[in-house]
Amino acid sequence: MKQAIQSGSPFRVTGEMAGVLLLALFIVVVLPLGLDTFRLNMVGKYLTYAFVALGLVLCWGSAGILSLGQGIFFGLGGYCMAMFLKLEASSPEATKIQSTPGIPDFMDWNQLTALPWFWEPFHSLTFSVVAVVAVPALLAFVVGLAMFKRRVGGVYFAIITQAFAAILTILIVGQQGYTGGINGITDLRTLKGWDIRTDEAKLVLYFVNAALLIGCILLCLYVRHSKLGRILVALRDKEDRVRFSGYDVANFKIFVFCFAAALSAVGGAMFTLQVGFMSPSFVGIVPSIEMVIYCAVGGRLSLLGAVYGTLLVNWAKTLLSESFPELWLFAMGALFIGVVMVFPNGLAGLYQQYLAPHVKRALSRGRTIAPAPASATTSAIVPPHTAAD
Repeated sequence: MKQAIQSGSPFRVTGEMAGVLLLALFIVVVLPLGLDTFRLNMVGKYLTYAFVALGLVLCWGSAGILSLGQGIFFGLGGYCMAMFLKLEASSPEATKIQSTPGIPDFMDWNQLTALPWFWEPFHSLTFSVVAVVAVPALLAFVVGLAMFKRRVGGVYFAIITQAFAAILTILIVGQQGYTGGINGITDLRTLKGWDIRTDEAKLVLYFVNAALLIGCILLCLYVRHSKLGRILVALRDKEDRVRFSGYDVANFKIFVFCFAAALSAVGGAMFTLQVGFMSPSFVGIVPSIEMVIYCAVGGRLSLLGAVYGTLLVNWAKTLLSESFPELWLFAMGALFIGVVMVFPNGLAGLYQQYLAPHVKRALSRGRTIAPAPASATTSAIVPPHTAAD
């Protein structure tokens, strides 16, 4: 088993790298040229969900660990960034009309007279950026350690993560004085004095988001084509054989779960920057299930498919919710059922089944140069002799 895992050279992803370049061209060049600022900002919001889908491809597609609580980590990353932005917007000068200047407005409304201790470190941008990744990863580590060391997996793990999403939502809503409650953290204005509400800022943040997404895709590709990635696939297919081969299965599961949580948190932080708020509506069960649908539609075995699936589902959601708002939830359910029953490998599976063979044949024809006939070559060099000669 170990020899099988160790065989193969990592990062042989020529075709996938071409796909990454096409995706980068699409989101960095084509979309900015074809959309206005408002629509482009919406696409930027969609791309923040793609970070979650990438994590699910590794966690669910590669390792076989289905998490129905990825909204937890998306929301925590967003809240960490929102806390820094809210403190910057709550300077004593900006909040001098409050009963207690210098604290966020929702704290003043709930009669708090001092900033809570766990808010204090978020005055620092460096701490906030580290916390965006560290806090969700730490929570994922605690949950993974408690679950995987006890060999909890499959449906049971999915239900437990769903329960955690519900618990965190209730906690955020209930602690209104510390978290902003059901409204979340709103009225975010500047990042180190830079106004993030302007069209120019939204355009810059879109390109930053796109660059981070491409970087995360490359990182995920490296993980998938390394020895670690092959072990994760072996865990998904034959977990007992991997365990009997001497590998600590729980540690690998904890790692990939934490890695997926960190990716989701980066998406949540970028969402907060681009949209300008964060609320518990992005933390609970419903958004977590929607994030799984993004991954399923694109293809849970394909990183690029997950990104395209995220864009497609959210574009359809916007289109249908604008015209037929009451039908969107039914359409989402039908879409998920259709994916499971008709094309279980998503858009990537459809591409591999129907389009990839034609693409390969076209590329092979382009690389093949037909050799000239020997007689033609000879006649071009040596003139033909006649009988008289």
